[in-house]
Amino acid sequence: MRSLFTVHAGEYLVGEHIEQHFKRVNVWIPSRDTGVDLLVSDHQNRRTLSLQVKFSKDYLATDTKRKPIFLKELRACGWWTIKPGKLDKSWADLWVLVLPGLVRHTTDFVIVPTGEYRRRLRLIHGSLNKRVDTYLWVTEHRRCWETRGLKEKHRRQIAEDEYQEPRRDFTKWLNNWAPVAQLNRQQAQHLTSGNTPQPSLQAALNTNAVVEFEDGRSDDC
Repeated sequence: MRSLFTVHAGEYLVGEHIEQHFKRVNVWIPSRDTGVDLLVSDHQNRRTLSLQVKFSKDYLATDTKRKPIFLKELRACGWWTIKPGKLDKSWADLWVLVLPGLVRHTTDFVIVPTGEYRRRLRLIHGSLNKRVDTYLWVTEHRRCWETRGLKEKHRRQIAEDEYQEPRRDFTKWLNNWAPVAQLNRQQAQHLTSGNTPQPSLQAALNTNAVVEFEDGRSDDC
């Protein structure tokens, strides 16, 4: 049985965010380590999403070598190490990468389908049968980029919102809670529309959406 005291900061932040903004879903902690950190279900516990959560400290705040342009235009810089075979063996529907911004007191989440994350890292770094170090930068322009191995001029282009490289662009999944929002909406629609067919969770995993929070706000994904 997994001790509740083993819940790490990233899992806590993800669970808290979901419970705060999506009132009609349930968040569960697995009793043992199976490669899934959190399970999210609809209100009736009939449909689920499994999450692998990875947390990084903010290297923007601790790297004293950052030039003023980076300190001004970047919100957070995260660093994750992916062990050999970790992604290939992952059963999670989504990987959630948590980036706390210590300078501006922000928290950003990159919520990417496991298969797509695996594909992107292969395109950028090659084989996943070796250790992979991956960096994600979030900018004040609400963009997210994988920056490991980039030259200084390309990093500056990212800060200035001028960089273009589709393989490294993770903006689509920056704070994109559409799959969780779909679970949340399905319960609300069930209460109001009986057996009306609803869009699939797979569609939510693959498309951008405007996420409607319970407090009336919305977030463009």
